[in-house]
Amino acid sequence: MTGVTGITGVTGLSARVRTRDGWAVSHAVVTVTDATGRQVVRAGADADGVVRDATPLAPGAYTVIVTAVGYAPTASTALVTASRRTEVGTVTLARLGGGAELPPPGPWTVDPAHSSVGAVAQHLGISSVHGRFTEFTATIGIAPDDVAKSRVDAVISAASIDTGNATRDEHLRSADFLDAERHPDIAFRSTGLTPAAGPDRWTVHGELSMRGVVRPVDLDLAYLGTGTDPWGGTRAAFRATTDLRREDFAMNYNQVVRTGIAAIGTTLRVEIEVQAVQGPALPTA
Repeated sequence: MTGVTGITGVTGLSARVRTRDGWAVSHAVVTVTDATGRQVVRAGADADGVVRDATPLAPGAYTVIVTAVGYAPTASTALVTASRRTEVGTVTLARLGGGAELPPPGPWTVDPAHSSVGAVAQHLGISSVHGRFTEFTATIGIAPDDVAKSRVDAVISAASIDTGNATRDEHLRSADFLDAERHPDIAFRSTGLTPAAGPDRWTVHGELSMRGVVRPVDLDLAYLGTGTDPWGGTRAAFRATTDLRREDFAMNYNQVVRTGIAAIGTTLRVEIEVQAVQGPALPTA
């Protein structure tokens, strides 16, 4: 437990509960016991991860225990002064499972309105062209017992490619590239999950199906944290990247504009930003 910032001016218990990356843990519970082990206060966090309880405690030493589903519990000693304030400060909780950070277990649904799937290709060897897919669906399942068994499934509409140029977009939908008419869906299904460097970094192993070709693909995933939304739900944010070789998916079209320089780079940089809502359904508002 790390006391960083107290919540002053409050009689009784006050605390903030955060993840390692600073996001509020809105489902945290703080329990206070006295020297005999008797529970004297039990209070839950609000949407901002703040815990307040007005129960006045007699001056002395108490044990403060902070718990939340999916996180390792913490315990420390707090001293109640003559003012009868118990200012615990900021409590940082670590995810269970070897210290690796992921949102709470269960199903999550990706919100396409607040997510993006983009790709970057080199153009003429000197600059980049950025595109994005505007239609996609995805679900995430965080396994409760073994995080490595967590799942990601996504389907992207190939015809929804948008680079900001209608002529180029039509060419990208053609058989030279995505072949969207014959292969309307680009699908990714994870096959495993392993920790990478850092508590919030992961490698998502999976299979990508594009143009009727299936290839193994690894995503470099960063978990950005969890917070509440205006509809009373819980949201988690992720960022993922990977590099794809066009030839692996039979996209061999190119033009050589000068010796050794192709009009379009052979490697695509895929950049994904995701907001996922806890549960199988999105809010209607």
